[in-house]
Amino acid sequence: SFLLENLFQFGIIALFIVFQPELRSALEKVGGEPMKGIKSFTDAKNQTIITEAIKEICDAALKMSSDKTGALIVIERSTKLGEYIKSGTVIDAELSDYAIRNIFFKGAPLHDGAAIIREGRLYAAGCFLPLSHRDDIVKDLGTRHRAAIGLSETSDALIIVVSEETGNISIALDGNLKRNYNYTSLKQELNEILSRQSYAEHLKKHMDKK
Repeated sequence: SFLLENLFQFGIIALFIVFQPELRSALEKVGGEPMKGIKSFTDAKNQTIITEAIKEICDAALKMSSDKTGALIVIERSTKLGEYIKSGTVIDAELSDYAIRNIFFKGAPLHDGAAIIREGRLYAAGCFLPLSHRDDIVKDLGTRHRAAIGLSETSDALIIVVSEETGNISIALDGNLKRNYNYTSLKQELNEILSRQSYAEHLKKHMDKK
């Protein structure tokens, strides 16, 4: 009885150790998702913010793609990214194509990290993200892509990557990476994801507090 009881206790501890990454990922997402089944997003002001933000992001991504300027742009949704914001520099500036490209300009102080967009504003830059350690990631993908996948595995953030080597534009979401976007397909994808009820309701709550 003594042996079985202690074996059970140590077994539970061993499970927590073995599955620590998966448990952490699940806990980071808990509480971040808003309730489902609420009325559809119809607030014109909030929709305008989303539409304008998408345009600025797509304009910047296209120009950086043409110049082969590497970039890592994170759009915070319901999962708060304070831990990663602390690793960079808080800017809290108006979101614009020019501001995004200025951050990732080669040689700029913050160009190596990620830019984080919060509540429709360019909130922080030079942020360090967790790298994914999955073995099935294509070998020719660099650190930016691994960081994008890594963050998408532990949060509901939407991450846009511009490759410095090829200029290809990719999106990481929910642990998956989709590649080879152009301006039209990127804009369409961002509209579809960010106009969903979850993000729109989250943005509406923020605007209501102001």
